[in-house]
Amino acid sequence: MPKVQPEPIRDPDTDRLLTPSNCAIALIDYQPEQFSTVGSTTRKEIFLGVITLAKLSRAYEIPTVLSTVGVDLGVNTGTISEIKDELPDLEEIDRTGVNSWEDADFRAAIEATGRKKIVIAGLWTEVCLTFPTLDLLAEGYEVYPVIDAVGGVSDDAHNSAITRMVTAGAHPITSLAFGAELMRNWARSDSDRYRTIINDYFSRKRAIGDSFGN
Repeated sequence: MPKVQPEPIRDPDTDRLLTPSNCAIALIDYQPEQFSTVGSTTRKEIFLGVITLAKLSRAYEIPTVLSTVGVDLGVNTGTISEIKDELPDLEEIDRTGVNSWEDADFRAAIEATGRKKIVIAGLWTEVCLTFPTLDLLAEGYEVYPVIDAVGGVSDDAHNSAITRMVTAGAHPITSLAFGAELMRNWARSDSDRYRTIINDYFSRKRAIGDSFGN
């Protein structure tokens, strides 16, 4: 018997896995100044992950918090245009500190989502991603760092930060795996949301000369 019908959908609010109804996204410090100092990966590789994450946010209407550092101080410029183009209506929350959780506006925005599962990405891995991740975990949140959308100043900085977050209880994820977790079943009527995004991902991946399988 051909299988063409989706399995029953689990309660999306209480599902142990990530769903569009039980998680929120935080994107932190995707600014030109941060990109220019990443040494653990390339700007193009980070783009693959973070743009995919932004597309998933929009396609699945997931509450998303976007934050920058030092813009009001005149030190840095804002979020890169590629992310802003994907999330045109999202306001940036600027900060003076490197730990976004210590900023009252950022913290209030996360709390306002009402979600306890936070999918998080930021530059650099060892600072602007790790510090709020540790604080969120301490506050009882489940935290999912998107590993292919981030980078540190060096391989050591990036890898040690991942170890630190995982040891504290974080659950690393990649952008495509996150999308599959949201979509869950190819027979669902809305699976084209993910299909469109995954096709875009591999198209962009081929364009930077790093096609799947090579």
